[in-house]
Amino acid sequence: MIGIDAVMLPIAFWLSLSLKFDSFIPPVEHIATFVCVVVFGVVTFSTLGLYRAVIRFMGVKALGRIVVGVTLSVVALSFFGETFGAERIGTSALAIYWSIALLYVGGSRFLIRYLVLYRTRPHELKRVAIYGAGEAGARLSSVLQGGPEFEPVAFMDDRKTLWGSQINGITVYPPRDLPKLLATKGVDRVLLAMPSATHRRRREVLSALEPLGIHVQSLPNLSDIITGKAQIDQLREVDVGDLLGRDTVPPNPKLFESCIRGKSVMVTGAGGSIGSELCRQILPVAPQRLVLFEMSELALYTIERELQEIAARERLSVEIIPLLANGSQSGRVREIIVVYGVQTIYHAAAYKHVPMVEHNVIRGVENNVLCTWNLAEAALNVGIETFVLISTDKAVNPTNVMGASKRLAELVLQGLQERTTVTRFCMVRFGNVLGSSGSVVPLFREQIRRGGPVTVTHPDVIRYFMTIPEAAQLVIQAGSMAVGGDVFVLDMGRPVRIDDLARRMIGLMGLSVRDADNAEGDIEIVYTGLRSAEKLFEELLIGGNVTKTDHPMIMRAIEHSLPWSRMEKILQDLQCAIAESDCREVLNLLREAVAEYRPAEGIRDHLWTRNAVAPSTDTGDKVADFAAKRRQAEGSLHSAKRRVRDNTLTQ
Repeated sequence: MIGIDAVMLPIAFWLSLSLKFDSFIPPVEHIATFVCVVVFGVVTFSTLGLYRAVIRFMGVKALGRIVVGVTLSVVALSFFGETFGAERIGTSALAIYWSIALLYVGGSRFLIRYLVLYRTRPHELKRVAIYGAGEAGARLSSVLQGGPEFEPVAFMDDRKTLWGSQINGITVYPPRDLPKLLATKGVDRVLLAMPSATHRRRREVLSALEPLGIHVQSLPNLSDIITGKAQIDQLREVDVGDLLGRDTVPPNPKLFESCIRGKSVMVTGAGGSIGSELCRQILPVAPQRLVLFEMSELALYTIERELQEIAARERLSVEIIPLLANGSQSGRVREIIVVYGVQTIYHAAAYKHVPMVEHNVIRGVENNVLCTWNLAEAALNVGIETFVLISTDKAVNPTNVMGASKRLAELVLQGLQERTTVTRFCMVRFGNVLGSSGSVVPLFREQIRRGGPVTVTHPDVIRYFMTIPEAAQLVIQAGSMAVGGDVFVLDMGRPVRIDDLARRMIGLMGLSVRDADNAEGDIEIVYTGLRSAEKLFEELLIGGNVTKTDHPMIMRAIEHSLPWSRMEKILQDLQCAIAESDCREVLNLLREAVAEYRPAEGIRDHLWTRNAVAPSTDTGDKVADFAAKRRQAEGSLHSAKRRVRDNTLTQ
């Protein structure tokens, strides 16, 4: 570039003199000035960094530097002529030189940029239409025009005032013209550039695009762009939240801050899907301390690092305490609550995968019920202010161990509420959340990318869905409205047929379903049958007794509970049955406590069924003997620990 400029800038100066003097032979007195033109031009451009710029990525900022560089070189040339006694060049000649030099320097670089990009781009680019001719769409088109994959050929927008106009040389069309554009311009993909549109509006657009069978991608939503989670030019597959069309209700600041601001807050299962999002929502509200309670080392490390980065970026003076802990460790749970002065607990730790808990009954019930009891008992004894249990719609009329165990955990908290007026126990019940571990949405997306088949359990299976951030916001606000023993139910909107969801995801990825009516389709849907103890429909209420609250998306359910005297006996029997690994007795106790529990026939626990198939008297005797010795040892150890702890707390 330096070599070409050293040749072309004197030619530009010669042209300017020729135009001024109407002669191709410049005056002799200006010959020495040609050297100055090269020196001033090259030095100025070098100082401004034009020779360090990569031509293929030059943009508007580089054009500004070119204007400044050419202007400064002309000013220096004029100053040289005036100061050092050289022949006066003349204002008109300098103006002509400025115009020619600017045209050459800017034009040559952008011409080379175009040629480089044209030669390196593949001949078969994906021709796309951009839905949304606002600022986001214009910026996206600029990025794509210089990229190696996509060629934007049309804009679509709902605003009639934009129809027929051009943005970055691309015409804006009404949305109704898209079917025609598919044929005339070969559009094979639509990019949604509507980051600030509501979910309802996005769902309307997607519903209109779905019958066309065209691949639809989207820009991130506005909140992700503002928080820095995504860039405006990062394309992604259509968010299933857009398909649901749910518009979230902004949180009520008074409810959102009540149990958090200035308080010591603990989140159990802090590394999980719901727990981690609760932590992200809690941190900006400025609690005094945020205690991360998690038994997975990797999950705890990941969320702690993320929260520390957020705190540093937002300059939040919140003490973040990562603790490896398990809810079954009563002593450690109480010690944590006392040492860190915990005032609010959000209990999100649980085993929630239905088939997994069905095949691991003992561990599932121990984690979901006994660990909840340990945490709640410690909270009651210490006298914390608020304890919020994250429950599930599967706790309503459960047909599986997971749902029954979560319902029993609810009953435990309602029973404990009889023993205190200091601590408010409550539970928040909602359905499936998009993107959580075990969620069907990422599974479908991965199966579609692999070319199928997409596996659906049953063509009529229906589920409620909610985004994780919305669920976390509502959980926090529900806890603030608790008076004690409350069962809060979140408004999950309309239920969704999983089969319809799979078909819409296939269609919006530009593919078609292969079935009896379309043998040439791309992706097959296979129905695998309901999994162990899985329900066809999910419910949110036991009965229909429900009242409104201060939040339009949160309801308070009035449901039956058990007195603590009976609940305590059930929990003690449950402890013994779990210690003896007696699945049958554990399930019997679940039936006794949860009147609505209707389990499937037979026990599906892997270890229990294995022992039933290949019984061993010696092994059974050893297990029974070991269980008896363990109970005896644990009883002695717990008694000793209790005496030491009571003495310490007294001191």
